[in-house]
Order: sequence, then C-alpha cells, then structure tokens
Amino acid sequence: MEKIEERFIRYAKIDTQSDPESDACPTTQKQWNLAKLLAKELEQIGLKEVSIDEHAYVMATLPANIDKPVPTIGFIAHMDTAPDFTAENVTPQIHKNYDGGDLLLNEEQHIVLSPKDFKELPDYKGQTLITTDGTTLLGADDKAGVAEIIAAMEYLMEHPEIQHGKVRVAFNPDEEVGRGAHLFDVKKFGADWAYTLDGGPVGELEFENFNAAGAKVIINGKSVHPGTAYHTMVNSMLIAAEFIASFPEKETPQETREYEGFFHLYQMEGRVEKTVLQYIIRDHDRKLFEEKKKRFMEKAAVLNKKYGDVIQVEMEDQYFNMREKIEPQMHIIHIAEESMKSLGIQPIVKAIRGGTDGAQLSFKGLPCPNLFTGGHHFHGRYEYIPVESMYKAMQVVVKIIEHTASQMK
Repeated sequence: MEKIEERFIRYAKIDTQSDPESDACPTTQKQWNLAKLLAKELEQIGLKEVSIDEHAYVMATLPANIDKPVPTIGFIAHMDTAPDFTAENVTPQIHKNYDGGDLLLNEEQHIVLSPKDFKELPDYKGQTLITTDGTTLLGADDKAGVAEIIAAMEYLMEHPEIQHGKVRVAFNPDEEVGRGAHLFDVKKFGADWAYTLDGGPVGELEFENFNAAGAKVIINGKSVHPGTAYHTMVNSMLIAAEFIASFPEKETPQETREYEGFFHLYQMEGRVEKTVLQYIIRDHDRKLFEEKKKRFMEKAAVLNKKYGDVIQVEMEDQYFNMREKIEPQMHIIHIAEESMKSLGIQPIVKAIRGGTDGAQLSFKGLPCPNLFTGGHHFHGRYEYIPVESMYKAMQVVVKIIEHTASQMK
C-alpha cells in the first residue's frame, strides 16, 4: 500500500489538465509530462512493447507466462484531469488513521471535509485518506486508475508464480473533454476485451452509460436603440429564456437520478443581438434518447415559427450506451464479479450517469466495462481517496488477470 500511495502522489502532483477549447491532441502539452514518465516507468518495471505515439497515447505489454491459449485482456486509464477546477500546484495531504470526523484541508481559508456534508466519510475510519489542500482538485480521476494498473503490472512481474496470459495496458489523454478514445488505436492495442479503471467507490462495476448528444443553440436578435424599439427590437436573450423555460424542470440533472435522462443547460452567453446556449442531452434508453433529441429540435422549430427563423441548432451525438456491445459478451462482467467476490468485495453493478472512454471503445470494437478506483467527489476541492481502496482496485486487476487464465482449458 505504501508503494501505491507513493506512486499516486507523484502522478497527482503533475498538472495534466485538459482543455475543451483546444483542437489539438493532446489538448494540452503538459499531458506529455506524465505520458513520458509513464512510458519510462513501464520499461523500468520490465514491461515489453512500450510505446508512446504522436498524440501521447501510452501502451505496453505484460507478456504471457503460460503456453496455453488465453485471451489478451487490457486495462486502460486516462492521464488528464478535469478542466472544471484548478489543477495547478496540486498538494496531496495524507491523513493516516483517520478518526471519522472533520478533516481540515485548509486552515487559512477554513476549508473542511466533513461527514456533515459527505455522509460516507466515517466508513473509512482507521484508514489512510489522501485529500487535497482545499485549493485544487486531487486528480484521483484518473491518476488513481493509472497508479493501480501500473502497481498491478509490477506485482505480477514480481510474482511469476501467478499464471497469466498476455496483458495490454494503455494510458490516454483528453478523456475529461470527451476525446480520450477518439485516436485510440484499437487494432494496435490488440486486446480481446479491456476494462477502464475510472470509477468511484470500492465495488463499482459498470457496463451501462448514457447515450449522449451535445447541442449548441444560436439565437439571433435585432438590436436597436431601446427608445425606438417598438415592434423593431428582437431581444435574443428573451427568446432564449422562453426556449429554456419550455423544458420540464423535472428533466434537469438536479431532478433526475438512476436511469432518468435529462436536458442540461451548462453554459450561456448573450446580448440583445445574439445569445448562445450550450446543452447536453442524456438518456440510457436509446429510444428515449432519440425522442429527447427530436423534442429539442421541435421546441426550436416552434419559436422559429413564432419569431421568424431566429434559432439555429447544431447537434451532434457524442457517445452511446455500451450495454448493447457488452451484453453479447457478459462473461467479461462475470469474470470481474467473480474476481471481486474472491477478494471479499461485493460488486456494485450500476449504470454510469455520464460517459467513459469505455463506451466509445466498445463501439470501436473493444468491449470495455468500467471498474472502481476507490475515489470520491471527483473534479473539486473535496476530492479524496483511501489508500486501502486503491490497493483493493490493484488486487482486482491482478485477480481478473489470474481468473481469465485459470478459466481457459
């Protein structure tokens, strides 16, 4: 556990925040700093076929140590951290033998991680928690996944008595801006199936996610002097307000849960002359997803008819529910469940209320469900991860590899 703790902290201190405004890949040059370090460390622990391509995708191989045919499986994590909150000068804090109460993250700014706000905290009493200093995110999403995969590979290199087939690992940029799988070379990776380590608390096992679309709504108005605006001015912001209000309040993120989809307005910018709205549209059910997209366009059409073609909608699909690609191969879920149970971990099989690289990879021909990393409250100052949870995630990786080999006759 000390080794995985040290490894994670080293990675967390490297700023790898991605940038949604960039068209490059990786979207930020600083992601190369971690990519190059990981390639070097993979070579140092003895992995083969270590590569880093022109877009900072890192891949490596743990060679098989048995002769019988065993499927090649893979493990994937992303190197970037979210653009939602600052990731400069991340300073992880270690809290050993946590007492179950408040954790003072930043005395100067009076920032406290408290069970009053985060009810699960007392569950980790007696464990070692890694937190932020209250001024940045931590980056456990997904540097914990990176650390856990590499720790598992190192463990298997040090324990050749554990029989296994060929294992491929990969670390990619730009997952947090939705592009982590865009340039992922599935053919080069060469795995029969894979698992992303990009989940939350211990036991999470996910093979369902939202179907997702993004929509940019451009509303054009007409600006004239307000003193002479009678029947002349067209205020795009007021039309935008009418468009926004046309969606049911019960179909927003704050009013939905589990398998319920939503329309989410996440950004708006406007003046009289022009207003731009940014939406995401989500639903687990493909039919309901298509209906939501249709309703979205119909609402714009109603206002266009009322005001005279003032609204333009640019909509594109982002990813789809990987369930339809995983269900024909449910043995990969059963192997993960059996591996967790053999370690005394109760699998928590649930749908992701979001997306994952695994969704896009599944539709590119690499079935890829998602495993827990052990972290909580990603993308903000209250992010934390128990070291014991990271160790359990590493053990699950090892056990999946072991089980896959043992099930082959």
